[in-house]
Amino acid sequence: MTEPISIGSLKPILNAQPGALQTPIFQVLQVRKLTSVSNGVERYRIVLSDSIHYVQSMLASQKNELVVSGKLQKGAIVQLIQFSVNMMKERKIIIIINLNILEQYGILPKIGAPASLEPSSSTADKEESRKQEIPVINQTSFYGNKPLGPTFHEEKEKMNHISSVSSTTIYPIESLSPYQNKWTIKARVTNKTEIKHWHNQKGEGKLFSCIFMDESGEIRATAFNDQVDMLYDALQEGQVYFVSKCRVNIAKKQFSNVQNEYELTFERDTEVERCPDQSAVPHVKFNFVSLKDLDSVGKDSIIDVIGILNDIHEIVEITSKTTQKLYSKRDIFLVDNSNYSVRLTLWGKHAQDFNIPQETIVAFKGLKVTDFNGRSLSMLSGAMIIANPQIEEAYLLKKWYDKQGKEETFMTHQPTITTIRKEERKTIAQIKDEQLGMTEQPDYFSVKATIVFFKQENIFYPACPIEGCNKKAIEDNEGRWRCERCDKSFLKPQYRYIVTISVNDHTGQIWLNCFDDIGRQIIGKSADDIAQMKEENEQAALNIFHEANCKSYVFRVRAKQDSYNGAIRVRYQVMGVSPINWAHECKLLADIINSY
Repeated sequence: MTEPISIGSLKPILNAQPGALQTPIFQVLQVRKLTSVSNGVERYRIVLSDSIHYVQSMLASQKNELVVSGKLQKGAIVQLIQFSVNMMKERKIIIIINLNILEQYGILPKIGAPASLEPSSSTADKEESRKQEIPVINQTSFYGNKPLGPTFHEEKEKMNHISSVSSTTIYPIESLSPYQNKWTIKARVTNKTEIKHWHNQKGEGKLFSCIFMDESGEIRATAFNDQVDMLYDALQEGQVYFVSKCRVNIAKKQFSNVQNEYELTFERDTEVERCPDQSAVPHVKFNFVSLKDLDSVGKDSIIDVIGILNDIHEIVEITSKTTQKLYSKRDIFLVDNSNYSVRLTLWGKHAQDFNIPQETIVAFKGLKVTDFNGRSLSMLSGAMIIANPQIEEAYLLKKWYDKQGKEETFMTHQPTITTIRKEERKTIAQIKDEQLGMTEQPDYFSVKATIVFFKQENIFYPACPIEGCNKKAIEDNEGRWRCERCDKSFLKPQYRYIVTISVNDHTGQIWLNCFDDIGRQIIGKSADDIAQMKEENEQAALNIFHEANCKSYVFRVRAKQDSYNGAIRVRYQVMGVSPINWAHECKLLADIINSY
């Protein structure tokens, strides 16, 4: 069998010559474990040969398993799939990000008589490397006010700048360390926080952080004070940038959920430029953990999960015992095809802005594993939410859920609760006879019923118009509306429904409570519209409710204990509503008849 080595391909690759191979094939001459590992991650140095020359290379840590398993060893033939060329200690080495072991060739003796290749020692290459260094961005013009129109000279300089950045040697994020001075990464911003302000004995300031990701990994970067003004608007989520001249520090794990031992700090000389090729870097990479396997994951671990949104609790306000600050909190529940359910707690803006409907497939990146009331999850500020991600895991999950998941009974990690009751179709008589909602945990069910009455008292309330707040606004003496939570005043509020309806089926009657999204669906008008009608023509508003009355729906309901004036009662909250699918209803009746 002829050896498929890409003979003489190393020199063009290291010199970045036109026509250099993108997926070259080499022989492994040596595999050596590095003795000095600063971050606790094992690293391996690989010597690659094209039968004429050999060079040193570094294996990305996610490929260490190939060495440990014995597949990647001296004499093996390998094909590089993803790699980059970096300068280290005055010489160029190859960083191997992904490769294939061509096992069909087995383990071979050394092919040819390769000699060491040291391109960095030549004067010409040093000069070329010097020419390719990133020029300093004019920060005032790049991040400050834009001129009315670029001159020809400015456009030419801009194009030259992009070209020089693009031709610079790019380092993978995984290779960054405090011991490197000159590096440039090409990475996508996958997450950016809001600007946070602080006040303490030393003074005051502001900061924000973002997460950069490339093929090799991710890293957190933080900007303070002047750098916040300079970079916050320039860095946009989802965009790809060239970044250089940041300080590399040991990561402060108490503030970060990023899987990297290091983190970046933006400085005065930091250079950032948007990459013209936005498709060159992946968007988000996940390493999902099944909900069933959460017990095997260590407490405080940072993980990724994907699941079906099974339930959404209302937002609540809690006060921190240490700082006495008010925080927003919302619990949601996820299920997956391992037949497990888990509670995920959202905090702050994540809790306030959450508007993803039930039964949506949602992927989460960077969740913290907690032990509150059994294994559960908590969403930190740097975590990501992606609804309906276009990935294979989402397609498989949807296929499972549509076929059988909707009817499953799910286990939980809570010590006292073993299962979650599946959402069953109930009649109103069954709801009362089975005392649904009378236990400590809420019950969920669906009921087909007809609206027979709308309570007209307090059918809506004036809310803060800031998206995600929803707090009640108070009218002041000047006719303006004020939100205590946001500490802001407005000319007018945004009205939101809190509708109570009476519904009937052939077995009885029950009262249901509906919030704004459900109210809009069953009334057909926004609360703002109804409020304005009541001011101008109250009869017109009443006519809207008459039209909405006597209509039938399938209501998805949560039944939960509630205390009112010292008495325990059950509150029935509508979580979702859908029009009657008569074909489906006929099938349900046929199934009931066939069961006798």
